[in-house]
Amino acid sequence: YYTSIPGSCNFETQDQEWTTVCGLTQDPSDDFDWNISNSAATGQTGPDTDHTPGKGQHFLYANSSAQKEGNRARIITTKVFPASLGVCRVRFWFWMFASRQTGVLKV
Repeated sequence: YYTSIPGSCNFETQDQEWTTVCGLTQDPSDDFDWNISNSAATGQTGPDTDHTPGKGQHFLYANSSAQKEGNRARIITTKVFPASLGVCRVRFWFWMFASRQTGVLKV
């Protein structure tokens, strides 16, 4: 769900749309999309768990197995972040399955 910190989301959104709850949107000009799932659905290509303590188990993933080099999956924030001086931080957890189709992660 969405917390009081702008941009913060753990993707435990129950039946609600994660893009709306988390203030994110799929880039309509990219080549493929990010999806929400858990380790049971992604199997051996996903992490065993997510970073959320307790019952957290959902995360975003981009399946690149059917993509070609240069294809992009991109999400964009829809929330306006408040101005700050020396306080802005980007923090996220990631896991990449090593395969021929694994590209690079850019933030």
